[in-house]
Amino acid sequence: MIVLAIDPGSVTAGYALLEKQGRHVRYIASGILKFDAKKEFLLRVKDIVAQTQALVDTHRPDQIALESLIFVKSPTALIKLAQSRGAMLGVLSQNYEHKIFEYSPNLVKSTVVGHGHADKEGIQKFIQTYLGINEFKTHDESDAIAIALCHILQNQNIALSTTLVKESRGKFKGRGLAASLAHKVKGKEL
Repeated sequence: MIVLAIDPGSVTAGYALLEKQGRHVRYIASGILKFDAKKEFLLRVKDIVAQTQALVDTHRPDQIALESLIFVKSPTALIKLAQSRGAMLGVLSQNYEHKIFEYSPNLVKSTVVGHGHADKEGIQKFIQTYLGINEFKTHDESDAIAIALCHILQNQNIALSTTLVKESRGKFKGRGLAASLAHKVKGKEL
């Protein structure tokens, strides 16, 4: 399963592609989409749509994960972020009905790092350890990798929990995400 994760933005958006192969997670690619900040926002929308479409056409992911909207102090920034995200969702929803997932920033952080108030450096450090990626163009890129990883881990946990509940007839004996993450870091597999 190939997951495309996007950290939406109106000037830059991070993206990441990870592949889940059984219990292993493989890094495919990551980067940023840049939209011309000198252009009026409404003129950037065409570029947001085109770059999002090109990203999907190039990589053909199986599922897509996005970060949900976050509270920002500037209403103008929030509106632009929401509009950018909406333009991206318009592209993505054309071929990915029921295959688009969103995660709150706190859930991403708690799933990946272990607590919901981790800083950007903590997220990057974990990703470096987990996937062996040492450089990030921006925080948007590392955030997108974290979103993709969160999606994979959340889906693994849900599938694992469902299977174990059925097998144990109500006596849950499975490992939580923290145990899964500890195993991954030690053994370099998921």
